[in-house]
Amino acid sequence: MVSSKSSLIGLLLMFALAGCSQSGDNASADGSSADAGATASAQQCTFESTKDGSPLNITVAPDDTPEAKEFLATCINPYTKRYVADPEAANEGRKKFAYYSCTQCHGANAGGQTAVSIIDERWQYAKHVTDKGLFETIAGGTNMGMMAWHKQVTNNPEMVPTDDILKIIGWLRASYQGGGETPWLND
Repeated sequence: MVSSKSSLIGLLLMFALAGCSQSGDNASADGSSADAGATASAQQCTFESTKDGSPLNITVAPDDTPEAKEFLATCINPYTKRYVADPEAANEGRKKFAYYSCTQCHGANAGGQTAVSIIDERWQYAKHVTDKGLFETIAGGTNMGMMAWHKQVTNNPEMVPTDDILKIIGWLRASYQGGGETPWLND
């Protein structure tokens, strides 16, 4: 029994030392941590498909902007409050909305056409009261006819990057014409 406990303690000590040496491998010559570990731990937000609730695997890409990285870590769109406060800046999101042909279904001003309005209080999905929920729907599509648009979800580099979806969402929030609560501004 004593030898079993000694073996177990030795095994635990070996794992602890292995973990210490691995974290030491990430240190640079000046003793600071390498960026690789920070990037992995920075991504905290998890996404789920509007279609079926399955995970949407969207990770930080090498070409992501600081705003996209912030959103992927926090689930808070940094463009929303900025665009609501500055309608001129929000035009960047409007341009992206037109560029990716969102206008074909949702209309030139997002008020609806063959698809529903996305600037009023009647959300197709309850999760659209958050920027995260709206991002999930745009990125991964729906069962109601909207295709997936995110380049990682579609596995197509020609599709929409995280930052452009966030700019579109920021413009949609700045264009909101519904009434009542605006929880996307509470974050």
